[in-house]
Amino acid sequence: MIWWFIALLPPLAIALAYGRAPLFAWAGAGFAWLAAAGWAGGWGLMAVAAVLAVYAGVMAIFLLQPVRRGLVTAPIFRAFRAALPSMSQTERDALEAGTVWWEGELFRGAPAWSKLLAYPWPKLTAEERAFLDNETSELCRLTNDWQDNLRQDLSPEVWQYIKDKGFLGMIIPKEYGGKGFSAYAHSQVVTKLSTRASAPAITVMVPNSLGPAELLLHYGTPEQKSHYLPRLAKGQEIPAFALTSPWAGSDAASIPDAGVVCKGQWQGREVLGMRVSFDKRYITLAPVCTVFGLAFRLYDPDGLLGTEPDLGITCALVPAAHPGVDTGRRHSPLSGIWMNGPVRGTDVFMPLDFIIGGPKMAGQGWRMLMESLAAGRSISLPGSNTGMQKMTARAVGAYARVRYQFKTAIGRFEGVEEALTRIGANTYLSDAARVMTAGAIDLGEKPSVVSAIVKYHVTERARQTVNDGMDVIGGKGICLGPQNMLGRAYQQIPVGITVEGANILTRSLILFGQGAIRCHPYVLDEMHAAQANVLGAFDKAFWGHIGYTVSNAARALVMGITGSHFVGVPANVAPETRRYYQQLTRFSAAFAFLADISMGTMGGALKRKEKLSARLGDILSLMYLASAVLRRYEAEGRQAADAPLMHWAIWDCMFKAQNAFEGVIANFPNKLFATLLRRIVVFPLGRPYVVPSDQLGHEVAKLLIEPSATRDRLTSDVYLPTDLEEPAGALEAALAATLAAEPVEAKVRRAQKEGRFDPGLLVGGGVDAVWQRALEAGVITADEFAVLRRRGELRDKVIRVDDFPYDFGLRAALAQIEPQAAAAVKAVA
Repeated sequence: MIWWFIALLPPLAIALAYGRAPLFAWAGAGFAWLAAAGWAGGWGLMAVAAVLAVYAGVMAIFLLQPVRRGLVTAPIFRAFRAALPSMSQTERDALEAGTVWWEGELFRGAPAWSKLLAYPWPKLTAEERAFLDNETSELCRLTNDWQDNLRQDLSPEVWQYIKDKGFLGMIIPKEYGGKGFSAYAHSQVVTKLSTRASAPAITVMVPNSLGPAELLLHYGTPEQKSHYLPRLAKGQEIPAFALTSPWAGSDAASIPDAGVVCKGQWQGREVLGMRVSFDKRYITLAPVCTVFGLAFRLYDPDGLLGTEPDLGITCALVPAAHPGVDTGRRHSPLSGIWMNGPVRGTDVFMPLDFIIGGPKMAGQGWRMLMESLAAGRSISLPGSNTGMQKMTARAVGAYARVRYQFKTAIGRFEGVEEALTRIGANTYLSDAARVMTAGAIDLGEKPSVVSAIVKYHVTERARQTVNDGMDVIGGKGICLGPQNMLGRAYQQIPVGITVEGANILTRSLILFGQGAIRCHPYVLDEMHAAQANVLGAFDKAFWGHIGYTVSNAARALVMGITGSHFVGVPANVAPETRRYYQQLTRFSAAFAFLADISMGTMGGALKRKEKLSARLGDILSLMYLASAVLRRYEAEGRQAADAPLMHWAIWDCMFKAQNAFEGVIANFPNKLFATLLRRIVVFPLGRPYVVPSDQLGHEVAKLLIEPSATRDRLTSDVYLPTDLEEPAGALEAALAATLAAEPVEAKVRRAQKEGRFDPGLLVGGGVDAVWQRALEAGVITADEFAVLRRRGELRDKVIRVDDFPYDFGLRAALAQIEPQAAAAVKAVA
């Protein structure tokens, strides 16, 4: 009978761990098991009593807090403090800035799905919707991307419209003359503008996310707010923010730009100020800005402000016309025509009043940036890159139905379907992540890890989407001109990949490197306790951490063996998504355990294992993206027609997350742990997740090539001009004409196959000559012929490619500038 009790021990331990039972429950269960096992084994009363006494003594060490702290925790605490690397204030600010939101739930191994479902899905107010439908649509109409590229600037009319209609002050409260819009409204405006062109979108989004207004709102002095915010809201000031240095790109905390506190002349009198030298690049709106934020390291060697010689990174607000400031030159970011350029200055004297927040905020710049720019990063690039994807989905989907090859719409070829599937599903997923994250900002969150997730993954999926779109439209995509709807997007995709933290470093250093500390329920508390040398706080966090790790190991094992079929999820989720909540719970538990084992076995070396760290970050990110897809599906009313998009996006996330798990385990330095992780915890029954099926992909692709409510939801707020000379307008009309013509085309082909008429030789008649012959033969009516002719005219508009004079008209343009230029051209000729 003793063997039954021995066999019962592992399930008992797993059950206790799975349920996250407290230590006294473990002690009680162990005591009962030992007593029963002793009785079953016939040990005798004295033997059983002795074993129980030893067990009780051991458990008492851990249950009695003072004893545990002195005998067990204290040595661990000393070792932990010795191993903990020193941390600068800048590093501490970066780690502690912002808030932890849904990503924290995913890190705990048991996400509270009811909490996700309770988050309100963002909605526009009537005022915000009107601005999006009217002013934003009008700005799109006024924008001519091709003409703007020729002049290398937005038109004066567009610039004035942006200023007059308050586009530069969307986040500024109404009390200062701004719009007071929500983060979601800001995101919607940027997304819609990006379906038209990059220049107006970037011109509008930077002042509302990365510009001085955000910093002024949170940290500015009353005088700074009352002076600058109304002027920014009315467009009387054009802002920029100068952060990036040539010597410190993604490592912005190491900027070499520096200032020294000193006395100097300002407005005719001697004041306490700073003498600052700076060299910045990639600064959006710098060539046209009237005021810019400036980040630099401030030193106080003479102790004029206190006793600390190195005050730290400081943010100041500097007029572009200030003496010694050099702006006005431009970069050419892959032929993007938004204003971008360097900002420079050497020994520029500035009064301390230029510091955002005044002298008391000297040295607080890095925390200010980390807290405020996380919100902007959650909106700007996710919005602009989602807009790019929406336009690609709308335009390329239509093109794939209008464009025929081998007498078949190219969108019906499986190879093209594969690209269309990725376009549709990636757009659906990116939009879900964009909207959910903007909603978090409106809830008061400043999710630094989530902002990195959406920035990285939305820009990467936009790269995939635009590349797929270029594959579908083929030769039309490679010839720039007013009829090319993707060429400029294709050129400028690397901008989103590069700015606001290069994607390579975001993935390998930030997503897990910062997420592991910020999102983990115990690690940051352990670090704080060690740094403060508080044994009690460390004891609580450390033993909570141990229980958390053991529990996640048990949960991952049980869910892996059972396929997570018995995991509880909220009863009010859509039946077709129930399994996804269960599977993501399994991912969460396995990820939490894998993260702890990785940090526990590699410690600080994990920071140098960037490939492993990147894959761990991928798992966390993919769980977040899948969560956003599920939340969107619920928020939009569980639209059955949209389900293929949801299913494909979720399966893609799960398959890629599985591959990331495998990538970590296969390269784990400790092979014993790697075997344990693979065979017992993460994949006990093999790899269950596969790529989304071809049939599911077919259903997604089909949604893109014909009008439907689903297609409209997927591409909501895409700017669609009615002018047939505009590529988007021509595509919409051509798609409608193609659908109307397809039954007539089928009728003609059927008649031809049946021998009802002979088209004869179609020499000189063009591709549509057969329709004329069918009309003459009485196969189709005059009205049907008109439908076919209309379809052919619009098809030709859609597939045409721009051509230009052999010198692109440059000589003629130069000749019109001035007589001297004309004479010079003639002489050269």
